[in-house]
Amino acid sequence: VLRCLGIPTRVITNFNSAHDKNLNLSIDKYIDMSGNTLHLSEDSVWNFHVWNESWFIRRDLGSFYDGWQVLDATPQEKSKGIYQCGPASTRAIKEGDVNLDYDSPFVFAAVNADCVTWIRYSKKRKERIYSDTRKIGKFISTKAVGTNSRVDVTANYKYPEVQEISFKIPYSQYKNSLMDDRKILVTAV
Repeated sequence: VLRCLGIPTRVITNFNSAHDKNLNLSIDKYIDMSGNTLHLSEDSVWNFHVWNESWFIRRDLGSFYDGWQVLDATPQEKSKGIYQCGPASTRAIKEGDVNLDYDSPFVFAAVNADCVTWIRYSKKRKERIYSDTRKIGKFISTKAVGTNSRVDVTANYKYPEVQEISFKIPYSQYKNSLMDDRKILVTAV
């Protein structure tokens, strides 16, 4: 319909698409002390999810957010009481501006959420045991104009992933870094 109105529109596919039900920007998995999965979260990761992008001028948000906007014709969650998603600026998603209207936090999580595993010891005590910051939002793609080729548009949604670099360090230093929950990160070039 948008194309019929002369609005540039394209289909986008996001692989490893997060469905962040509680909008905490992470996909949480809980296990007990025996390693059994506890079904305490409705978050999930889909093999892929498809939505549309359309090119808009955003007078409501400011010219910084002009350009491609995410519109999901098959939203899975209610937004402001009805099933809708967008228009969320891809610029806002890339910049992490999750406080904007039009479902920016939901789309941000779809392409950027962390996958976190927790051990739940009791209702009041849990411990994060694993976090994968690079699993979500892979090969975000659209079809090339005039051919059946894939065009990777991941850079429109997120900055390059950071890459962990391993160093040989004394065990005591390693143990302290785990306790402080610090990682040595280097931006991938």
